Amino acid sequence: MRAAAGSVLAVYLTGLAQGLTLVSYPSSSVQLRAMHGLSDAEYGLIFLPQVVAAVVGATGGAALARRLGLRRLLVLAVLANALSQMALALVSVVPAGSVLPTLLAGTACLGLGFGLLGAPINAYPPHWFPRQANTALVVMHSLIGVGLMLGPQVEASFAAAGRWIGFPLALLALTLVLAAAAARLPLGDGGLVDGTDRRRASGPSPARDPAFWTFVLIAVLYAFAEGTFSNWAVVYLQDGKGLPPAIAAAALSVFWGALVGGRLLISLLLLWLPTRPLWKLLPVLMIAAFLLLPLADAAAPAIVLFAFAGLACSAFFPLSIALVTEYFPQHVAWVSAMLIAALMVGVGLGSFAIGALRSVLSFESLYRWSALYPALALVLAVSLKARDPRLTLPRLESR
Repeated sequence: MRAAAGSVLAVYLTGLAQGLTLVSYPSSSVQLRAMHGLSDAEYGLIFLPQVVAAVVGATGGAALARRLGLRRLLVLAVLANALSQMALALVSVVPAGSVLPTLLAGTACLGLGFGLLGAPINAYPPHWFPRQANTALVVMHSLIGVGLMLGPQVEASFAAAGRWIGFPLALLALTLVLAAAAARLPLGDGGLVDGTDRRRASGPSPARDPAFWTFVLIAVLYAFAEGTFSNWAVVYLQDGKGLPPAIAAAALSVFWGALVGGRLLISLLLLWLPTRPLWKLLPVLMIAAFLLLPLADAAAPAIVLFAFAGLACSAFFPLSIALVTEYFPQHVAWVSAMLIAALMVGVGLGSFAIGALRSVLSFESLYRWSALYPALALVLAVSLKARDPRLTLPRLESR
């Protein structure tokens, strides 16, 4: 279907806004601690509702897509993100005893918004651009990454000007504008949602197909790998390698920058190259990155290797979503939402496991053993056989 330019722009800007809001709470950590003296335990606690709510939103989002339609689900998701920014702004004015509950509610809204958004942002692009479906999907995830990169810089600019509260208020305004746009623009979704219901009897549910659960395991393993690279980069380089904090922070920034740049590069390569070989190449690069990172004993190797790790991770998850929707074209919203839930489960479990293993493993050993994550993902990817290429995605029709 040919979508209106305004509709395409609104949905892709929603991806950018999702990245900005996802990083809003971590970016504001210094301000939150300075304003309210949050302990490490309290600060860490505020992210637990985010993971739980994201899983709930992703698992429930597919059912809501069938009941409400993708457009209404998109509006709900963006409004949940708007509530998260309202809560973040409110912490500067609520009584001290209400700060932690307000933050917990805010991160819960943020997780819920992210989970609910999984179905629409992964369903619209390939339906609007069926001939470049995988490229369209990778571009969407690249914009989320751009938001993750820009968020800390935007927050720092407001904080440096002594007007930190302008950061959540600006994101609140942006999300409200996008919600209004999604409610008014001709996005369409009737064909996808109605087609999902009509076609369900013509084939088995994805939940009964081993291929679907193979994709779920691949997503969880990927989340373990990405989380090990990103969540422990600063601690590893500072405590494990004795590098200055500025170098450790730069390495993490370079990781995210390379991840976004890699997604954009692969989105172009997909115009000429087949998807599966690129998808299977990325876990090989992740394995190499895990095995090489213990050698990062100086600033230059650390930055180069984390850039390489970001490139290795880049498009693996969005390509996983693109491929699972090719396997199950009548259940696009459901399977893409389930992979988002799998990603969040992997992030939560991975963070817990890595923290527990730190008591028995050195950082070097931790990174070497972590090569098992992409290795297992590669084995699972190779085990998947291509489905009939004549399968086509159901058309989106305007309501």
